[in-house]
Amino acid sequence: MGNPDVLEKAGKKVVLLGNEAIARGAIEAGVGFSACYPGTPSSEVGLTFADVAKKAGFYFEWSTNEKVAFEACAGAAFCGVRALTALKHFGLNVASDSVFPVAYVGVHGGLVINVADDPLGHSSGQSEEDMRRFARVGSIPLLEPSNTQECKELTKIAFEISEKYEVPVFVRTTTMVSHSAGTVKLGPIKKPKTKGRFVKDFERYFCVRPVIQKMHERVISNLDKIEKEYNRLNSVEGNRNSRVWILTSGVSYQYAKEINPKGVKLGKLTLTYPISRKFVSDFIKGLDTLIVLEELEPIVEDFVRGLAKDVNPKLKIYGKNILSRVGEYSTELIREKIAPILKIKKPEFMEHERKLKGLKLPTRKAVMCPGCPHRSTFYAVKKVLGENVVWGGDIGCYILGVLEPFRMQNFILAMGASVGVTHGIRKVSDQKAVAFIGDSTFFHAGMAGLANMKYNDPKVLVVVMDNGITAMTGHQPHPGTGFSAVGDQKKPIKIEDVVKSFGINNVRVVNAFNQKALQAAVKELDSKPGVSVLISRGMCRLMMKRIMRRKGQKFPVFEIDPDEKRSLGMMDKFAGPAIMKKGGKYYIRSDMCWGCSVCSQICPPGAIKPKAQKGG
Repeated sequence: MGNPDVLEKAGKKVVLLGNEAIARGAIEAGVGFSACYPGTPSSEVGLTFADVAKKAGFYFEWSTNEKVAFEACAGAAFCGVRALTALKHFGLNVASDSVFPVAYVGVHGGLVINVADDPLGHSSGQSEEDMRRFARVGSIPLLEPSNTQECKELTKIAFEISEKYEVPVFVRTTTMVSHSAGTVKLGPIKKPKTKGRFVKDFERYFCVRPVIQKMHERVISNLDKIEKEYNRLNSVEGNRNSRVWILTSGVSYQYAKEINPKGVKLGKLTLTYPISRKFVSDFIKGLDTLIVLEELEPIVEDFVRGLAKDVNPKLKIYGKNILSRVGEYSTELIREKIAPILKIKKPEFMEHERKLKGLKLPTRKAVMCPGCPHRSTFYAVKKVLGENVVWGGDIGCYILGVLEPFRMQNFILAMGASVGVTHGIRKVSDQKAVAFIGDSTFFHAGMAGLANMKYNDPKVLVVVMDNGITAMTGHQPHPGTGFSAVGDQKKPIKIEDVVKSFGINNVRVVNAFNQKALQAAVKELDSKPGVSVLISRGMCRLMMKRIMRRKGQKFPVFEIDPDEKRSLGMMDKFAGPAIMKKGGKYYIRSDMCWGCSVCSQICPPGAIKPKAQKGG
């Protein structure tokens, strides 16, 4: 369940995550439609909407991918209904095909895009993209909140700008803003408009010559007006007589505030595209030294350097020459780097921190949950096909298959890419190849690749790891789950029906926890020509645990026969989290066993058996 405080009355102060505050801001602004695809660090925006949409009186859905979610929101906004989509940086990559044209054709209702960047890759394996560049490529205004209160307020202002100038607007956060909790003073909730009407306009909704050039001129004109009008969102504080000033935005502003260097003037950019030339010009006039604080790319810094050539050519600028373009910043890191410039004392604990870094501490790697169906699937496929296979990896919980002992993800690029890349490998190589893809990822971006693969027909085994939910981001539904974002029952779309509709006949659906059936299916499909699809189906064990807990049921717990003398070396290859080894002997931790029974199937008969539990 989400945070019930999101719907509290105006005037009350509540503690919210940044993402929850964005959701509250949208509700206060009268959002009537929202569609998202879960992607951490943005997921809680959609999770909050899913919890409250019915009560608040607006529509919310989890869409099949970010492009579809954005397009649905654009359609609502074309009809005059305020809409918001939230996505992570890689999700914006997916949606960008449609985002950029909408910046040209414009909207009638407000359209807000919350994009969450993930410096340091807390929940993103692919890259540390800085999506502020997208705003510049697409000519789309961008606001950056630095705390939870601003998350709410700037979301409302984003709707205001969007509706006034008929343009989509970005609200850009980073993980530390999205997932930090803070006190938020709530405002009044505007009654949502949930119905509208699309008005045909043959001079607007077609991005072709000569209309496209007229649209481009309108976009540029709007940006000029927004730059002037919303310069008021930027602010200055501190000692205006100081010769060393700091210019920052987003979460870096909070770090600078925590350092609290005396006698330093601090400027905050809230509208970071378009950046106000007047604000920056006034800020740097007469300065000796400027420090620009921003994570990832030197976007503000480059703007300042370009402007300083005319406004203050002698200005000494510190930015990426002292701070990295990689990873997250912190108060301690920034203080250490800027201390010599500000002539302040470095943090006393930095030396202690360096000593800690010198310690050889063991690395804790992520693991699949106890009883995870993906572990069983990996084991069976590798048991049958061996090591000499190219394993196509994808995005989902099964990304952990890249780790020992499986090592069954030889490349991981983007949602659905396992199928497309494996197709290319098989077309130019005689190596055996297997593509792994999850159920939510299949609906997100796997179907087009699979259709292409079938049409061009290489010999490939595609393994769909179907745990019945979008598990990695918090158990959001998808078209195969059987219920909607707000809990309404739906008829699920069966993956096997979709696969067969492509003309793929070699399709097998197997219980992911049945090793005998899994291995038999892999052997059979491996002998077939062309494209084969194995759907390994087993409910996410964490979701199953929650269901059973609500029913008052317990998982069966397994134990190893203490008198067992046969080799149990296959336990190392299975690597269940509950399986331990001490003094050369294996044992199962009862508190970590979630009853999948797979270990008892792969070991010699009778070596592992159910353990009698107290109370039944």
